[in-house]
Amino acid sequence: MAAHEFAPWPKTKRLFRDIVVTEKIDGTNAAIQISKVRDDELTATDAGRLTYVDRQWYGLSAQSRTRIITPGKTTDHYGFAGWVYDNAADLVCILGEGVHFGEWWGQGIQRRYDMPGKVFSLFNTDRWFKTGEDGLDSVATRAELSSLAGQIRAVPVLYSGTFREASVVNAIDTLHLKGSVAAPGFMNPEGICVYHTQTRNVFKVTLNNNDSGKWEAAA
Repeated sequence: MAAHEFAPWPKTKRLFRDIVVTEKIDGTNAAIQISKVRDDELTATDAGRLTYVDRQWYGLSAQSRTRIITPGKTTDHYGFAGWVYDNAADLVCILGEGVHFGEWWGQGIQRRYDMPGKVFSLFNTDRWFKTGEDGLDSVATRAELSSLAGQIRAVPVLYSGTFREASVVNAIDTLHLKGSVAAPGFMNPEGICVYHTQTRNVFKVTLNNNDSGKWEAAA
């Protein structure tokens, strides 16, 4: 009989640590992958779209929740890949290298939010607002100064601070009473996402019958 290996209990995380509460937008999950490509890799790279920025080649790929997507009637997903390919150079300048997750939402997608067009809202709000070493440059600033101003954003932050149930309930109550922050005037928002910084987990609370709360009592 083989000896058992020691199986430690994982370290218990603390609940009362910082959280970030954001509006949960009802669109479709999407992401942009951006990576540098060497000159000798150009013919071999499987990146979907190549673009040349500041004497450097970059490869970009677009993805939905489940697959890599490309422009085309049967290969795209609500036009997201087409938008990424058309704006490749700007997206490199705004986002830089990495995998950038967000929600593609607006015209023709899910709740639509009475939007005349579509928007890509990034989930990583900390990175969106974080300034560079010069104290000025940030993803938000670069986006605002680009030709994609208004088309790329971060999801709205409703609360940031130590976890408190009251703060979470207040955020969902405010959405219920005042409507969407992402699309002001739209009175049927989906709910919230709660990111717990120590566990790095995301939790959701929706304004439908899947989640109960005092905000439903008045519905």
